[in-house]
Amino acid sequence: MEAKELIARRVAREIAPGSLVNLGIGLPSMVANYLPAELGVFFQAENGVVGLGARPPEGMEDPNLTDAGGGFVSAVPGAASIDSAMSFGLIRGGHLDLTVLGGLQVDAAGHLANWMVPGRMVPGMGGAMDLVSGAKKVIVAMLHTQKGRPKIVPECTLPLTSTRRIDLVVTEMAVIEPTEAGLVLRETAPGIGVDDVRAATAAALIVDGAVPQMELGQPAPV
Repeated sequence: MEAKELIARRVAREIAPGSLVNLGIGLPSMVANYLPAELGVFFQAENGVVGLGARPPEGMEDPNLTDAGGGFVSAVPGAASIDSAMSFGLIRGGHLDLTVLGGLQVDAAGHLANWMVPGRMVPGMGGAMDLVSGAKKVIVAMLHTQKGRPKIVPECTLPLTSTRRIDLVVTEMAVIEPTEAGLVLRETAPGIGVDDVRAATAAALIVDGAVPQMELGQPAPV
């Protein structure tokens, strides 16, 4: 299974029925592919949509209906178009049940860095700072390493997105929960052992007894 698909399928299992959820661009947006419609989950985008649907078929795109990354989307029954003030009011007011974001680094304290690399041209922070600070639960969905270098580190060397501790990290190797005591290894991916995860992780991991294998969500029917 492709790494990003595995991550998206595992994150999908964290989403409760009836939730209001923000998905970051890129890998996090794939999570919607593994959520059954009967769960009644509504997806929100910072640019002012509540009730995002799947990407429309080719030729059916509406230039006025996009996600925060500019990708074409559809709208589910009951969707609403709102202005930026209302959109960020939902985020900053603590009304989002969950946000799923990508990451450049997560450190031993559970801090996330995901918005810039010094010396490189980047589009800016976008809504990441508000989402990490305002959502009730924050999940980071990312690859475990970047060109062989660990992305889970003792301390972030990149600028932090927020000083808030995130709630969960899901990679193609493991599910890791940042806690007051440190990073707890909760699950490993199929075919991955605890020693494999430790070898690919620069930060110390807490392992308490046997570590179960991930259970993955199934593709949503088309």
